[in-house]
Amino acid sequence: MSLLERIYYFHSRIRDNRYPNSGDLIREFEVSAATAHRDISYLRDRLLAPLTFSQRKNGYYYTDGDFRLPFEDTPGLILLLGLLEKMAGEAGLDGLPEMRRLRKKLSSIVSPGRQALDDLIHCEWIETETVSPVVFGDVLNGLLSRTALRITYRSPAGDMSERDIDPLKLVHYQGRWYILSWCFLRGSRRMFHLGRITRSRRTDRPVSHILSPDDDWLEGAFGIFKGDTESRFPARILLTGTAAEIVRRQHWHPGQTAEESPDGLVLSLPVADDRELIMKVLQFGSQARILEPDFLREKVRDEIAKMAALYEDSLP
Repeated sequence: MSLLERIYYFHSRIRDNRYPNSGDLIREFEVSAATAHRDISYLRDRLLAPLTFSQRKNGYYYTDGDFRLPFEDTPGLILLLGLLEKMAGEAGLDGLPEMRRLRKKLSSIVSPGRQALDDLIHCEWIETETVSPVVFGDVLNGLLSRTALRITYRSPAGDMSERDIDPLKLVHYQGRWYILSWCFLRGSRRMFHLGRITRSRRTDRPVSHILSPDDDWLEGAFGIFKGDTESRFPARILLTGTAAEIVRRQHWHPGQTAEESPDGLVLSLPVADDRELIMKVLQFGSQARILEPDFLREKVRDEIAKMAALYEDSLP
């Protein structure tokens, strides 16, 4: 067990007027007497706890009842814990024994005696797909041990393929989990949605591709599909009315620029795969219009024509 957990345990017993001593730490965590005394000294000398020993109670107490440990009951930390739990739930990992133990441990440390975090925070992502805990575990192990994986992947169209991949980085985007990888089948980087990995198997082969700390590929283009440098192009969108007011306060990409115009707001950003951008434009209807490039204007115009054709016939 970590020093932090032992400190919080000792602190919570003091707060409950249990007058703990070194014997409590020895019994609870099966540590040596020397370690228990070091923990108590750390609490008093490094964390500046107003710690005093009561001979009558044979245990410690605080002379200042308002003393708090660093980060104890910090709203931001509680929020972060709640978000992590919700993200784990969306990935289908909340039923894992490790998650249950972590939730119990962190909740007792961060917010002892308070409401359950589920009662305080509601997070909702739509269009999520459950991730197999086995797949998630294999991906994490591959990342941590820097070993390659063999996966069976189902495309959005339902096609199945076997892939050998070097896992590079775990990505959470819009409520979905992805693994950025080097795909040996395609000979390039690919983003794999964990919900579409039907089978995974760890290998003993060390990865031959590693993401360097200064690699900015994930920030290269708008959306989850980044493409290579050669495939990227700048796009400009005119937003008017309510759409302009909404987007004016939004952040779509680190490289975006927004310019005011007499007609509204002109948003410019780099794009590699235009599918997600087209969906964003269509969601604003007549209040969003592609200005550049011309081929993207044509694609949106064709899509709108196909949509309009669906409504030309009267309903049966």
